[in-house]
Amino acid sequence: MEQESLGRRCAALFVTFLKIGAFTFGGGYAMIPLIQRETIESRHWIDDQDLLDMLAIAESTPGTIAVNSATFVGYRVAGFLGALFATIGVVLPSFLVILLLAGGLEQFKELKYVSYAFEGVRAGVAVLIINAVFKLSKQCPKNVFAIVVAAAAFILVALFSLNVIVVIICAAVAGIAFQLWQKRKGGEAP
Repeated sequence: MEQESLGRRCAALFVTFLKIGAFTFGGGYAMIPLIQRETIESRHWIDDQDLLDMLAIAESTPGTIAVNSATFVGYRVAGFLGALFATIGVVLPSFLVILLLAGGLEQFKELKYVSYAFEGVRAGVAVLIINAVFKLSKQCPKNVFAIVVAAAAFILVALFSLNVIVVIICAAVAGIAFQLWQKRKGGEAP
C-alpha cells in the first residue's frame, strides 16, 4: 500500500465502503464479492488470506458481516480512525434507506411491481452468494479434515438449523483438537 496521509486513507475507506453499502442488496453475504473486488483487487488493502480471516472473525463476533468486515479492513488500513470511517461508510446507506422507507414500506410491499422487484433481487443475491462461496473455496485447505468439517457444518446449519455460532465454535475446537492430535502423532498437519 502506497504511503498516503491518514486523512486520505480514511476518506478512501469511507467512500469505498459507502459504495459497497449503497450498491449491495441482500446483506453481508451478498457484499462479499464486492468487498473482495474493492479491497483486494482494486485497492490492495488486504489479500485473499486476510479475506478468509476477516470472514471467520466477522461470522464469529457479534454484529453483521458487513459492519465487522468494514471494521476489520478499516483497522488494517488506518487503525482506529480507519475502522470508524469504513464502518460509518458501510452503515450509512442502509440507515438512510430505512429511515426514508420506514413509514411507507407497508404501503409499497403490496404493489405487485415492488414484489416482482424483490423476487428478482433475491435471485440475484443468491447468485452473488454462490459466486462468493466458489471464490472463497479456492482459498480453503483441501484435505480430508477440512472437507469433513465443511460438510458437517453445512449439514448442521442447512438441515438441522443449528445456530451458526455453535457450529463455528465446534469447528474451531475440532481444528485445534486435530492440530494437537497431528503434533502428538509426530507428523505435520495435512
